[in-house]
Amino acid sequence: MLTLALALAALIGLTLGLLGGGGSILTVPVLVYVLGYAAKPAIVMSLPVVGVTSLVGAVLHWRLGNVRVGTAVAFGLLAMLGAFVGAKFAALLSGSAQLVLLAVVMLAAAVSMLRGRRNDSTDSLRGTRPQLTLLAPVALGVGVLTGLVGIGGGFLVVPALVLLARVPMREAVGTSLLVIAMNSGAGFVGYLGTVSIDWQFLAGFTAVAVIGALAGTALAARVPQAALKRVFAVFLLLLSAFVLYKNRDAFNPRATIPKADTSPGI
Repeated sequence: MLTLALALAALIGLTLGLLGGGGSILTVPVLVYVLGYAAKPAIVMSLPVVGVTSLVGAVLHWRLGNVRVGTAVAFGLLAMLGAFVGAKFAALLSGSAQLVLLAVVMLAAAVSMLRGRRNDSTDSLRGTRPQLTLLAPVALGVGVLTGLVGIGGGFLVVPALVLLARVPMREAVGTSLLVIAMNSGAGFVGYLGTVSIDWQFLAGFTAVAVIGALAGTALAARVPQAALKRVFAVFLLLLSAFVLYKNRDAFNPRATIPKADTSPGI
């Protein structure tokens, strides 16, 4: 089981490195449906995996001059507030409800990838003014999603930085990684003390995911991104359908209230 867990961690990191985002959305389904964790512990443990991996990527981009620190701090502080609130609000939801919400987010991410980034270039937006007032609700919304379902939200952060703040795509990717690291950390703090965490497993899983992300970053220039994103988007569509099916009882108002989540050791 440990070997399988580490292999999946490497796959998650590799996907993150190759795509620059989106791969973190696999973490919770892997922890729940492959490794046997309950939904709430899986969501909590996904946050440091996403956060640490994104922070490593942000450092690499910063060394290349692709991170706007001021923009990341302004966006990230609001996202952190949203993530902390989302983590606290998650206590009111069942694990199944959180997984259903995650499946909806997967669908949105898949649609975003299938549509491509034809409108994500600031070159096509010259002469228009930044819409900075819209960044605040977007940042808060991304943070709330991070706290609720344990995702990074890069597929939302990058378009927001490009379309609303007029940040060039290359810098938007690097800046978004720092934002993701910030709000993932805040979401994790918001959950502390609410569930039991397997710290030893979490440390190993995160370390392997980081190594996978570094390998994926090195390979990114050699892999056709457009085709890879389409394949990954189709996979997300299938995975979201699977998660919705597994949690179909959440749509039944007469379903019994689920028992408290417990986390099996690994």
